[in-house]
Amino acid sequence: MPTAILVDDMPQALQVLRADLEETSPDVEILGTADSVVSAAKLLRQEEPDLLFLDIMLGDGTGFDLLEIFPNLRSKVIFVTAYEEHAIKAFRFAAIDYLLKPINPEDLKKAVDRAKGQLSDSNNESIDILKETIKYPDSLPKRISLHTQEKIAVVEIDDIIRCESDGNNTLFILQSGKKVFVTKTLKQFDQMFSEHSFVRTHQSHLINIQHIQEYVRKEGGYLKMKNGDHIPVAVRKKSVIMDLLDNIE
Repeated sequence: MPTAILVDDMPQALQVLRADLEETSPDVEILGTADSVVSAAKLLRQEEPDLLFLDIMLGDGTGFDLLEIFPNLRSKVIFVTAYEEHAIKAFRFAAIDYLLKPINPEDLKKAVDRAKGQLSDSNNESIDILKETIKYPDSLPKRISLHTQEKIAVVEIDDIIRCESDGNNTLFILQSGKKVFVTKTLKQFDQMFSEHSFVRTHQSHLINIQHIQEYVRKEGGYLKMKNGDHIPVAVRKKSVIMDLLDNIE
């Protein structure tokens, strides 16, 4: 039976979360609750839950402060938040689940089911990525966690050559030649990488412009990547691509 600890500084929010969790995931045993960084730290020194539901803003600090106290935390963290745009961006790059208040019970169940499926994976590098992104809010994230059906792959963003759509899934092609299949749409990654050196060349292709070798005008025009891949360029994207190539240092 999976175990959980709930952390929120609002008594009513804790009560609602407990009730929703008991209803949607009755197999999860709630070990305890806490309403501050200090009380949560005391509880985590006594218990090691499988799941940690963690509010961002607490009366004596933040949920991130709690993670600093426990750098080797093995619990799967599900954040609970009412706002904090930058934090949500960080969650997406770290591929860490978060729930927006007021919590939708269906979203809660999905987050718990995903976390339960990852309990056998002791790799918690996603937390490290989250800390990096939160600590340096003015810098672009350098790494991203990619959830596959089998594991979590931590990837340097600069090592991503391109991403290719496969229905509601995305195939990542890395500089090493490795391929990672992720159950998220290409549109989601297009939005996430909007500030990085990525461009959508085609409905099905998102490429890292740092890995372009050349633009070939024949056959309707395509990009040849440094790994030898040929990527089509949509007619409406040609002017954008040409401008980018003119400005690559």
